[in-house]
Amino acid sequence: MVLVIAGEFTMGDRVFGPVHKVYLDAFYMDQYEVRTSLYAMFLKMNKREKPYNWQFVDMQADGDRPVIGVDWYDAEAYCRWAGKRLPTEAEWEKAARWTDGRTYPWGNGRLDKTKASYNWDGKRRWEGYRILSVAGSYETGKSPYGIYDLAGNVWEWVADWYDRDAYKNSPTRNPQGPSAGEFKVFRGGSALSHPADITAALRNRGSPTGRAITIGFRCAQSVPKPSPTPVRPAR
Repeated sequence: MVLVIAGEFTMGDRVFGPVHKVYLDAFYMDQYEVRTSLYAMFLKMNKREKPYNWQFVDMQADGDRPVIGVDWYDAEAYCRWAGKRLPTEAEWEKAARWTDGRTYPWGNGRLDKTKASYNWDGKRRWEGYRILSVAGSYETGKSPYGIYDLAGNVWEWVADWYDRDAYKNSPTRNPQGPSAGEFKVFRGGSALSHPADITAALRNRGSPTGRAITIGFRCAQSVPKPSPTPVRPAR
């Protein structure tokens, strides 16, 4: 996991706004999307429904590619099993955008296929796991924190319920999103996304029970608070 230090960052853009400042406590984020080989270990130790299209996984060829076909509850259960949790939407965006409000994890400008895994050809065709890249394949596409594949490859579930107007009333410190809702948020775009959908500020949503070939996840973890120093009574 990679440490994302505490501090303020710019969240949102002119489309997914309003743009606002958010302060987050320090947290850890998985450097890579959760891979099929790790999810296979989770399945072996837990009685849980297998992901959509799991029967087509070739563990030798696909073990280091991100797991897909998991719903939000699967992702949340895996993170708990691993002693972690799903990142909040704000944590995910800070990990992807750093503190300067950049468009992509590597900076601004146009989307660059040498920095992210996407195969948009106007048809969004699923051609098996080979359209997904091995986690960590794009060295120059990582965020300033050293986190890979926050643009493209697979959409990533986050903890928050979706609310179109969430930013308008969002707390400025450690926002957790709405307390309830119909949809959960996922971020980052996928290998089949239109290029316009791979920006770090773009928000997407889906049913928490939906399993799609384009959605995976990664985990986060809170930084433990230091124990207060006991005060010894004066002699």
